[in-house]
Amino acid sequence: MSDKLIINFTPTGMIPTKKMTPHVPISVSEIVEDVHRATETGITMVHLHARNEVTEEPSYKKEIYGEIISGIRKFDPYLVICVSLSGRNFKELEQRADVLNLEGDLKPDMGSLTLSSLNFNKVASMNSPDMIQNLALIMKEKGIVPELEAFDIGIVNFSKYLIKKGLLEPPYYFNLLLGNIACSQANLLHAGIMIQDLPQNSLWSMAGIGNAQLKMNSLSIAVGGGVRVGIEDNIWFDTNRTKLTSNVELVERIHTIAKANGRELMTSEEFRRDMNMEPGNGSYGRC
Repeated sequence: MSDKLIINFTPTGMIPTKKMTPHVPISVSEIVEDVHRATETGITMVHLHARNEVTEEPSYKKEIYGEIISGIRKFDPYLVICVSLSGRNFKELEQRADVLNLEGDLKPDMGSLTLSSLNFNKVASMNSPDMIQNLALIMKEKGIVPELEAFDIGIVNFSKYLIKKGLLEPPYYFNLLLGNIACSQANLLHAGIMIQDLPQNSLWSMAGIGNAQLKMNSLSIAVGGGVRVGIEDNIWFDTNRTKLTSNVELVERIHTIAKANGRELMTSEEFRRDMNMEPGNGSYGRC
C-alpha cells in the first residue's frame, strides 16, 4: 500500500457548539464551505456529522446528510465521504443506520463503526456487540466501507472477531483515537501497541483528543501513518488554549508538518484504489 499521507478531515463532530467556538460549522452550508476550503488545501477524506441547524443538536437524519453530501459532490465528486453512525446520542439501529439508506449520488463511501462501548468525560458511547455487528452487516450489504474507530487495544482486537465472522473485508481502514480519559492515552507506548496489533492489510490514521491532537498527528506523520484532524476533536490551535482554531488552520498546519517529514498527500483517488473502492464521480462505496 501507498506510503502517502491520509488526511481525514473532521469538521464538526457532536460536541462543539457556537458558544464554545464561532469557528465550528453547524449548518449544511457552513459544513459544505469548510469542506470546500479543506479540499483546496488538500485532504483525502471527510468524516461528517449532521446537526440540527436551530438547536445545534446532533442529527441522524439522512435528509440532512444528503444535503451535505450533495453540496460537497457539486465541487468534488471524488472526495471520499464518511458519515457518522455514532451511538452517543442515538440508541436505535434504525436511527444510527438511517444515513446508510442514501443511494445514487448521495450514497456515502464509508460509515463510522466504533468497535466497543466507552465513556467520554460526560457521556457514554453505547455500542453493544449486536449493534456493531448489525451496522457492519448493513454496510457490507450496501457496499459501504466501515471506518473502524478504536480507542484502545481491546477495541482493535474486537475487529479481528468481526473479521472471523465475515463482517469485515480487507483492506481495512482504522482511526486510532488516543487521549480520551477512559481509553488509551496519548503516549508512544499506547500508540505503538495499537499500531502493532492492527490486522494485516490495514490503513490507519491517528487522532488525539483535545490537547493531544497536535502531538498524535505529528507522531503519526513521523512514523508513516495518516491523521484525523479537525474541530470535532479539538477547538484550540495551541495547547495553552489561548487561540480558538478554524478548520482550515488545522489542515494547513498538517501540511506544514507533512512537508517537513517528506510526506505527500494521499489523494481521494489513491485512497479509493488502495481500499478497493469505487472511483467516485457517480460511483461510491466499495467495488
